[in-house]
Amino acid sequence: MLYAATRATLKKEFGGGHIKEEVFGTIKDDVSLNGYRKYLVSQSSPAPLTAAEEELRQIKISEVQTEVSVDTKHQTLQGVSFPIAKEAIQALEKLKNKHLSYVQLQIDMKNEIIILANTLHTELKDLPDRIPKDSARYHFFLYKHSHEGDYLESIVFIYSMPGYTCSIRERMLYSSCKSPLLEIVERQLWMQIIRKIEIENGDELTPDFLYEEVHPKQHAHKQSFAKPKGPAGKRGIRRLIRGPAETETPTD
Repeated sequence: MLYAATRATLKKEFGGGHIKEEVFGTIKDDVSLNGYRKYLVSQSSPAPLTAAEEELRQIKISEVQTEVSVDTKHQTLQGVSFPIAKEAIQALEKLKNKHLSYVQLQIDMKNEIIILANTLHTELKDLPDRIPKDSARYHFFLYKHSHEGDYLESIVFIYSMPGYTCSIRERMLYSSCKSPLLEIVERQLWMQIIRKIEIENGDELTPDFLYEEVHPKQHAHKQSFAKPKGPAGKRGIRRLIRGPAETETPTD
């Protein structure tokens, strides 16, 4: 305890700027030349990682690859693009043509492909029940509603991620594949998506919430800044402003 307590004082008196390395040893070999070399090796080695941290590191390594193959995933500027199954493309086409009311897609984690999950007929009241509580999903919903007297059928994209109940790999892949998927849907399938929403659970999808997301309120009536009035009866001395015709006459 005394040696540990006086170590900082000794370093200060000696001059901390002159000390490059600090080596702690418990046996004689720890402070030998061989022990110092082992210390340098340990300092240059990567820090120990937990299983979750190692999994996250592997995901990052795989995402920096420019291309794996022609038919599998490749990196884009927005994220990682996985191929979309034929059945999923066909379902999205039917939704665009309003032959379906709902399409749910999921990522096949093993084969790294986006597949069709279900196309159950879905009304607005059924939408919260379509959101899984233990896994992420992509949802395309044909939102039928009225706005300012007009009947509208708008396609809404919903990305559901139930938080940390999913694995790190699942969260990373769903987040990375979202933008490339939307780019394909909008630019290649020519599907017009009126709104993109991210949620954690289906309880958020109330009728009021969805309506306000699709038709956000415009803050048209902004309160203008009112100049504060001065104290009553204390305006000070009134200043006279001379007109152009009023000039002073010099006097001797």
